Amino acid sequence: MRSMTGCGTGSVKRDGWEVTVDLKTVNHRFLDLALRLPRTLSFLEPVVREGISAAIRRGHTEIYLTVKNTAESSAAVTTDLALARGYAEAAAAIAEAAGIPNDLTVSRLMEMEGVTVLTEREMDQELLSALCAEALSAAAGQLVRMREKEGVHLREDLRSHLEMIRCLREEVAGRAPAVVTDYRDKLLARLRALSAEGVDPQRLAQEVALMADRCAIDEELSRLESHLGQMESYLEAEGEIGKKMDFLIQEMNRETNTIGSKASDLFITQRVVSMKSEIEKMREQIQNVE
Repeated sequence: MRSMTGCGTGSVKRDGWEVTVDLKTVNHRFLDLALRLPRTLSFLEPVVREGISAAIRRGHTEIYLTVKNTAESSAAVTTDLALARGYAEAAAAIAEAAGIPNDLTVSRLMEMEGVTVLTEREMDQELLSALCAEALSAAAGQLVRMREKEGVHLREDLRSHLEMIRCLREEVAGRAPAVVTDYRDKLLARLRALSAEGVDPQRLAQEVALMADRCAIDEELSRLESHLGQMESYLEAEGEIGKKMDFLIQEMNRETNTIGSKASDLFITQRVVSMKSEIEKMREQIQNVE
């Protein structure tokens, strides 16, 4: 079992480039990737999405990717010597024609438009894609380990709530047969108090039978026990189980509500309230299970 909460960082530095990937995930119904890249790095988006999809199945994932040029010089200077020679010859001709000294220096000549051109180092997309994949793999590995660690705590917490629900269910199951008997005794006592005549046994039996049918919760208790067993198996399962657990907790809540509405008994009602409280605690935790 994995939690959907976690974070991870990976960084790779090689061949004059450094790529760093930071990941942060929180719960979400599906795999939701939040990735924003500058246009110059858009070619890395498929690498990132593929790497994340291979590591996790659910969760809102924020991805921060930085690419840094670590080479001693990230730019190259090129010189147009023919253009420089033209500028120099033009300056000499003007100075001679005007009868003034030629004060053109090399520094000034280099500032002339087009003489020197500064070009940034081109990105090696193949190399950067490989570095990104490595950094992402390291970050995703760290993220998964954290989610698994959180998953251990989730499992133990869910198991404790599950055990409490099972105990409450057993109490309800033990009390259920006595509900009809208590109803019969109370009804008989009430009828005797209201009527001096004897109570018709057949009519009493019919009324008790109707009550027994209305408050029968054997099927609900049986289905709830089945759901508890299935939930227990999910706690030991691997992979994407959060959605299955979420559906199952809804079914557990449905059966518990039905038990509460059918069993007109204070003891059972109190246990149902406690079961619903435990189920709600489980539901909150399950929202963070991958």
